[in-house]
Amino acid sequence: MSQPRAPYEARASPGPCVERQLRSIDVRTSIATVSLSGSLTEKLTAAGRAGFDGVEIFENDLLASPLTPEEIRARTADLGLSIDLYQPMRDIEAVPEAEFARNLRRARHKFELMRRLGTDTVLVCSSVSPLAVDDDALAADQLRRLADLAQDFGMRVAYEALAWGRHVSTYDHAWSIVEAADHPALGTCLDSFHILARGGDPKGIEDIPGEKIFFLQLADAPLMAMDVLQWSRHYRCFPGQGGFDIAGFLGHVLRAGYRGPLSLEVFNDVFRQAEAGPTAVDARRSLLVLQEATGLAAPPAPVAATGVAFAELVTPDVEPVTALLGALGFTRRARHRSKPVDLWQHGEARVLVNTGPAARRDGTSLAAVGLESPDPAAASRRAESLLAPVLPRRRAPEDAPLDAVAAPDGTELFFCVTDRSGHPEPDGWTGDFVPVPHERLPQYVARIDHLALTQPWHQFDEAALFHRSVLGLSAQDSVDVADPYGLHRSRAVTNADGSVRIALGVGPAPTDEGARAQHIALATDDVVTAARRFREAGGRLLAMPANYYDDLAARYEFADGEPETYRELGILYDRDAEGEFRHCYTETVGRVFFELVQRDGGYRGYGAQNAPVRLAAQHLPRRPGR
Repeated sequence: MSQPRAPYEARASPGPCVERQLRSIDVRTSIATVSLSGSLTEKLTAAGRAGFDGVEIFENDLLASPLTPEEIRARTADLGLSIDLYQPMRDIEAVPEAEFARNLRRARHKFELMRRLGTDTVLVCSSVSPLAVDDDALAADQLRRLADLAQDFGMRVAYEALAWGRHVSTYDHAWSIVEAADHPALGTCLDSFHILARGGDPKGIEDIPGEKIFFLQLADAPLMAMDVLQWSRHYRCFPGQGGFDIAGFLGHVLRAGYRGPLSLEVFNDVFRQAEAGPTAVDARRSLLVLQEATGLAAPPAPVAATGVAFAELVTPDVEPVTALLGALGFTRRARHRSKPVDLWQHGEARVLVNTGPAARRDGTSLAAVGLESPDPAAASRRAESLLAPVLPRRRAPEDAPLDAVAAPDGTELFFCVTDRSGHPEPDGWTGDFVPVPHERLPQYVARIDHLALTQPWHQFDEAALFHRSVLGLSAQDSVDVADPYGLHRSRAVTNADGSVRIALGVGPAPTDEGARAQHIALATDDVVTAARRFREAGGRLLAMPANYYDDLAARYEFADGEPETYRELGILYDRDAEGEFRHCYTETVGRVFFELVQRDGGYRGYGAQNAPVRLAAQHLPRRPGR
């Protein structure tokens, strides 16, 4: 399994002196309407509500809108937005004179339109036209003449190198043409995708005068080996969600002296289908984290969780849940004093069972997670500063105050302290529960090893950034796992010592039951004993195919009888250079199942190579006697 990546906000640090200088900059944020789904009105509304200062109007959005330019101008003003850029103007430069005359006529119309919109900067992309010739002098001359016309209208032209431009495809080449044109109304636009996707060195940006960088567009992307045009059109994402060093890139732009908006231009098939409002919030959160990384802002510092206090299940049918917990060795320890919530515990693993109004019609689900925090109030302030929805909580006067926010998938995250010995207020969240008599059972579960939370198909990248930036966790690389009916993606986020592990996943189809499953993994020192006790108590383990164990015996050497034991109990096995991993699964209740895991040595993964076998087994009908 891959090692965790450093938190995004720690990848670039400009140093304390530069940070103090940068924080004095009045940073404005903007987003291109092409980054969001819906009509132009819906896009503008989403951007305004998310707290952006401005927008880039994408020409296709304007052409498809029933609103006049004046109405669009008024609408953006009502939302507190400025129109920072109109884009794009294509295939302008280095063309035959007759073609350029037609381009100037087209440009005159665009400048008149921009005046009606109330914006003064247009984006001109480097030409991809087959009519364009490789002649920098001609390109500079025609861009100068275009800038003359723009100046007559009080406009500016920002020239951008497309990564797939016919003759101009790098930012330094575009800048050399702008420099040669030498016109006050002509500058350059820098786009992080176009520069970083080609492997360009952004350090040279610092040699461009800041006042000649007319506009900045930011986009991240997963690292992929594919045609750059298709990569750009379909797979861009918000800063911190891909593999580019956007913080380092922005640092170069700021050191050049750029003081314009930080604007997002993201082409992404998923974003085009997702609801505009949450996407806009995700977008703005990415810029807030980026500003923190580059010293432009100082939100409350991240407070990394130090453990899992509890996992809360909501259920409309308590009997299957409590039967499963009982077979796993949990006992009912306490009852909430004012709510229909029971506390079940085994070792340090705690599961709350909620049968109140929160119970969902689609069956049992993992609705909330309690995260141990050294400073719950500070963790909540951090979350709120990064636009995490703070959840209202119905509580009695005597209930412990618990701060909670909503993760992108709707999971409630509580910041809490379980053991408050030494604290001025010793009663933690467990003080809300009244102990009940319970049987003392053998203890073979130590704690919650990890939680697996299935994300809505369109929020996978948002969830990873949220858990990293808001909760201060580190992310491992994304893993793709084959499912009989598609592909699962998974990405784990953890704290430094592994006491908090959350596997974020998305399944192959939004309507597939397996794609919606969640699970709680319980750590044990002896998975064979744990599995046997579970079965003896009436629990059912997920059966695995014999073919898996035939292959396992061929790949690894085991002690006599060991593979047969694994086959009998449905235990899966994995190892890496650091250690070994043994795990097995219960059957699913509602949307939830449990996993028993045994980690030996320094194994830090999750048995990803076994996931296709487990997913296939979960699609099969239940077999008697297991």
